[in-house]
Amino acid sequence: MAGRICNNLIEVRQGDSFAINVCVRQKCAPADLRGATIRMQVRDEADNIVIEVLGTPVDVQNGKMVLLLTPQMTDIEVGDYVTDIQVTTADGSVNTIFPANVSQVGTFRITPQVTQ
Repeated sequence: MAGRICNNLIEVRQGDSFAINVCVRQKCAPADLRGATIRMQVRDEADNIVIEVLGTPVDVQNGKMVLLLTPQMTDIEVGDYVTDIQVTTADGSVNTIFPANVSQVGTFRITPQVTQ
């Protein structure tokens, strides 16, 4: 499961699996995500969705879900895309959790592979 996340960047090698572990906190405590959904979209320059993935529950009572990227999802053209990750809670509120800085747009980068 190769990849990295830092600041406003998610980077993964083309055709690789990558698990993005999400731990949501509210007021310094784990958020209860029962009934919530987490969704990530990756879009190209023309605003087309190239990857969309929903979170898989891990420990929702303690704010934990995972976004599982498969090799088929990441087997797209090498380059930079835009992305964000949003949580929709059971009461319908929507919160963007990545990137954390509201003045930034998230970058999703696919890097070249060698072994095919």
